[in-house]
Amino acid sequence: MTQDNAIVDATELERARAKYRLERDKRIDPARHDIVDLTEHPEYLEDPYTGVVEREPVTDAVDAVVVGAGFGGLLAALHLKKQGLARVRLVEKAGDVGGVWYWNRYPGAMCDVESYVYLPMLEELGYIPRHRYSYAPEIFEHARRIARHFDLYGLALFHTAVTGMTWEPATGTWQVRTSRGDRIAARYVVVAHGSFGSLKLPAIPGIDGFKGAMFHTSRWDYEYTGGDSQSPLDKLGDKTVGIIGTGASAVQVVPAVARAAQQLYVFQRTPSTVGVRDNTETDPVWAASLRPGWQRRRRENFTRITNGEAVGEDLVRDAWTTFFHAMLNEVDLGELTPEQRSGRRELIDLQHMENIRARITQEVHDPAVAEALKPYYRYQCKRPCFHDDYLPAFNRPNVHLVDTNGRGVERVTASAVVVGGEEYPVDCLILATGFDQESTYVSRIGFDVVGPHGEVLSQKWADGPETLHGVMTAGFPNFFFQPTNYMQGTAGVNFVHTLEENAVHIAAIIGEFERRGVYGSPARSAEQEYVARVTSGEGLALIGDGRRFLQECTPGRWNNEGDPDAQPSKAVNHPGTSTLYFAMLKRWRDDGDLLGLELTPVPDTEALS
Repeated sequence: MTQDNAIVDATELERARAKYRLERDKRIDPARHDIVDLTEHPEYLEDPYTGVVEREPVTDAVDAVVVGAGFGGLLAALHLKKQGLARVRLVEKAGDVGGVWYWNRYPGAMCDVESYVYLPMLEELGYIPRHRYSYAPEIFEHARRIARHFDLYGLALFHTAVTGMTWEPATGTWQVRTSRGDRIAARYVVVAHGSFGSLKLPAIPGIDGFKGAMFHTSRWDYEYTGGDSQSPLDKLGDKTVGIIGTGASAVQVVPAVARAAQQLYVFQRTPSTVGVRDNTETDPVWAASLRPGWQRRRRENFTRITNGEAVGEDLVRDAWTTFFHAMLNEVDLGELTPEQRSGRRELIDLQHMENIRARITQEVHDPAVAEALKPYYRYQCKRPCFHDDYLPAFNRPNVHLVDTNGRGVERVTASAVVVGGEEYPVDCLILATGFDQESTYVSRIGFDVVGPHGEVLSQKWADGPETLHGVMTAGFPNFFFQPTNYMQGTAGVNFVHTLEENAVHIAAIIGEFERRGVYGSPARSAEQEYVARVTSGEGLALIGDGRRFLQECTPGRWNNEGDPDAQPSKAVNHPGTSTLYFAMLKRWRDDGDLLGLELTPVPDTEALS
């Protein structure tokens, strides 16, 4: 890099930083933390898709209860079965398996990670997705395919919420209680609540008084809109619709509603990055060429690249890997100081964002609308989106972007949304406001856990999670959990890869407990050592100073609305990449000593009786 280029680069960077700071600062608002308490709005917890089947309460004993039947729960359950556990019971609030893919039936819903690496167990089930990026109905059906293949339906309890569980030392079992009066004894419990298990409603003043139709994207009301996830919304032709939110769900929903509604208002606080999707049907010739182990190789390759690790070949070659490859391949790591490397990567990030903003200029005809849709922050500050129809939707005469200049919706009246003092009358309000990932763990899973000595999980974790490996906690034997973000596990672009690695780890520990005839939980000292280790390091390998990066990002859920320092110090991910985290788990398992766990012989229940 010549001296003249360095001067130009420095000027470009400072100009971008100033713009990013301006856009960030006007969005900081502590009230954005406020969300509606769903216990006061049970209508948003109801299942609009499947009727509740009445049944008598269940009282029995099983080997394991898995709370949640999304991919995290399904993977935990099937790997437990592979370890020899015969009676594995799923307990799920929804009417079927699938988790977020049960609930997300809104029009246009699809995955944003390539389906060949996202959908689990493809080789074992002999299934190839129909599209490179699968639509929600196919993903939901694949979840059902897994449940059928591994015989997980037989003991499953649907439309059932766990309300509490207590460890019974005399029997070495968890006594699990549910919303339908069930009393289940289980030797093991695995909680797989997921990052998208609790929908989020914004606490906008007046929203409870809105008299029109109102629903969350994950509780889509097709009775009102007509159509279904793949066909036109034929009842919206005479309706004025408002959508609050411009994140991943909204980006997928807007095109379908734009085609159907008489008028559509999209209320935007912060625009998303919207890259090219370019979805295609699966090439049968390519599918026939795949060799055994293809999914594992492809998935690990994708994860390594999006971790920022140097690899010889990009097997996926999509918008995700293109960005991360640019970060790696355009930087000579051997010749640059850490400061120079960080600056160079920031320049690459800036060029990538400039390309995204240039695409908006090309796609959106109205210059003012195009400018309002442009994201001014670094690429990894928010989950990137990809779509080919979202931006052109704003060229329709019936579609209106209401940019709130970073402040969000001011209030809602009985018949309108108010922004900047101006009322926008709407017949229907669609809340594309995502999921609660900020509340305490116990609040999100909806129940508390009581250990053998009366210790309560919510009290133990009052200042943040305390775990070993992100999957167990001291004082709660045979209690495991799929860690969500900032639970001392790991975070990656492909959530499902992480879920399977954790499921394998949990099942291996339980399998070893079975072989030894013991139950166990982490020793306090081992847990404290692990917590100290994960809280001491930053985990954003391509960014450098992760804390500073988050502080400079536009406010959102990833940086605690612009104040990452206010997050509990223990609410972190394992430092380093997810590949390093997975390797750490495997080394621990391969060691074979269950290092750091306190083990107790299983009680002789026959002698007790």
